[in-house]
Amino acid sequence: MRDERIINHKLAEAMKLGAEGLDIRWEGLRRTEDGPVAADLIISVGGTTVKYNVYLRGDAVELQFRSTNRSRVELAAHLLRLVGVSAEVKKMGDRDVWYVRATTDMLAAGHEKLRKALAEIVEAARGKGWVEAGKAERWLKKLERGRVLMEGWPKFYVGLSSGGALAVRYETTNSDSIKQVVQRLRDMGLVENRHFTVKMPEGGERGYVLILRRGLERAARLSVRGEGEQQRLAAEFVELILQRAKEAGKEVRKKVEEIVKKGKERGSLTLKGFKERVEVNGKTYVVEVKGGEAVEEDRDDRKLLRIKITAEVSRVEGGHIVDRVESEYEITYGRYHKNAAVAYARAEVDDAERLAAVIKALTGKEPWIRRKSSNKIELKCYEGHLEGFMRYAELVDVIESWLEETSR
Repeated sequence: MRDERIINHKLAEAMKLGAEGLDIRWEGLRRTEDGPVAADLIISVGGTTVKYNVYLRGDAVELQFRSTNRSRVELAAHLLRLVGVSAEVKKMGDRDVWYVRATTDMLAAGHEKLRKALAEIVEAARGKGWVEAGKAERWLKKLERGRVLMEGWPKFYVGLSSGGALAVRYETTNSDSIKQVVQRLRDMGLVENRHFTVKMPEGGERGYVLILRRGLERAARLSVRGEGEQQRLAAEFVELILQRAKEAGKEVRKKVEEIVKKGKERGSLTLKGFKERVEVNGKTYVVEVKGGEAVEEDRDDRKLLRIKITAEVSRVEGGHIVDRVESEYEITYGRYHKNAAVAYARAEVDDAERLAAVIKALTGKEPWIRRKSSNKIELKCYEGHLEGFMRYAELVDVIESWLEETSR
């Protein structure tokens, strides 16, 4: 459809430029014969205009367009999708009449100009006493909450699977809507099949975009440490998911907030100058980090992750330093049983305890420690320690890359 392609291009440009050229207005507030309050809502862009009916009835604000001309209804639906409303064309029974319909929650996810026009209709009707004040206030709050949503994003489902895993998913039979979501995720800095997966609609069946846990973590990180437009998009997306999680209940909210917190912590610290006091095996150590790095390497057909930390480790007794050693400390991660990320290290007692102190200081978690002989200790670290290491800007990118490359 040439008209739709032109509209799509013009509206995309308008949104980039602050929605210049996009006009949404309303007129004709009235009471209908069967009771509901109605008004006309006009959306114009690129020389194309569509007039919709808005009804305030029951417990919903309802927007509707219908016609015997299916292509005109398709165009009306397409225009709605471009302003952020997930709308699909349907047929009215056996009649040759087609329609598109959207109600309050769908409309609240739409463009700021759309929400503003709808709020004005509700306020005008309330001012005339045509709708109950309490009902109008609920509608206005829903439309107002939409202000934090990224313009053009559809409404994601956010919930928990039967196993307790987070599910962030958008489903639709409309391929254009999925393509728009995918493009926004890419613009935000997410990578398909690494941070999200896609299934396009086929044969009338729904397709979907599924945000993976690592994708939400990545978005959270970019929301505070990205740059320019990428940071803005990520911040709005994270806010959208947080809002949907709050609406889904306490357990979902807690899960999302935990993931977002971890994502925002990634890369938030620097190794150089880091200092911490910890206890290992009943002994007190002060760890002062000079620097460090993470590198990937191949060994015996296995991709390994080596974390190197240069630090000065001092042992303290009775409030006094009894010895101070500066060295480069290393741990090497690999994938082992059931693809678990595990690091092993074995060293003499003093060196092993200093390495354990470095690990605990940087990650907040003491490694698993086992004495192998009178003078040898074995250390073991898990993926939880990697979460701690990913808080450091010098390490996070390589660790994330290794985890993704070696995941099944």
